[in-house]
Amino acid sequence: MGARRKPAEGAMTLAEMKEFAGFAAATQRYVRRSLDVGLDREDAMVRWSRDVVEAASIRAQAHHYRRLPAIRALVPDDSGLEAAEQLLAPLITLSAFDLGQGRITTFSAYRFLYERLVGAQVRPWLPSAFCAAAAMPHLHPELRRALLQSISEAAATASGWSSRQPAFFPAWVEKVDVTALPN
Repeated sequence: MGARRKPAEGAMTLAEMKEFAGFAAATQRYVRRSLDVGLDREDAMVRWSRDVVEAASIRAQAHHYRRLPAIRALVPDDSGLEAAEQLLAPLITLSAFDLGQGRITTFSAYRFLYERLVGAQVRPWLPSAFCAAAAMPHLHPELRRALLQSISEAAATASGWSSRQPAFFPAWVEKVDVTALPN
């Protein structure tokens, strides 16, 4: 028999699902696409490309996401400043790319995506990477404002972070033709 999940784990998974369901449709789509690209789950070009512009965006994303294995390896076990430069430089660059796509519009959506792309161990570093990327000059001033206003004081000043790995990884779901279902 498989291992049983504890009730708290089920509740946390449900909370992750509810959080994802609260994101805008475009954000949900971008998160699923990004997970396919970043975790090498599906052929993102086949699954997500609707036109040449989106195909170019996916190619650019795949290019940037080649840094993910190195970023995962650079996440330190502590919050010492010695590791900050090595980790934050590539994490901010990757974050700036994703925020520049215009689909990740809040810190919570960013955190949701990056916890899955990099792992739970990156949580302490996400507020600083997000704020730095959200303030980058390549973003429209209104987007910069909205992004920076989306991070709560609690998220920005947390004294500790959970080390629990995310359990819910949203994926593509085929649409079902309800008219073809038997009664």
